[in-house]
Amino acid sequence: MKRHNFKNLKIWQESMTLVSETYEIVTKFPEFERFGLVSQLTRCAVSIPSNIAEGSSKSSNKHFKTFIETSLGSAFEWQTQIIIAQNRNYINKEDFINLESKILQLQKMISKFLSHLDSDI
Repeated sequence: MKRHNFKNLKIWQESMTLVSETYEIVTKFPEFERFGLVSQLTRCAVSIPSNIAEGSSKSSNKHFKTFIETSLGSAFEWQTQIIIAQNRNYINKEDFINLESKILQLQKMISKFLSHLDSDI
């Protein structure tokens, strides 16, 4: 397996954008959520590109796949938390629709990337 340059991977680039947007949106959350939902959302967002980057250092697609699967899991966890935030009225409907659309697209991209890795194992 040739190692991937994580910075060139579209899934890493898109997930980095999501990290930035997450940090922007949580500034609107109530202060009492700083150690709750804010912390959880930012940790999930950061986990997505971090696992992609870490996995790219592995010497086999099998090991890389494990990190990509973890990244996908974090994307689903992030989606759940943004739904909770919207249900608590911490974000408006327009921001929610925009963010959910982005995470759904990223989930599809990561899943497709995983399928590609499966075919190379």
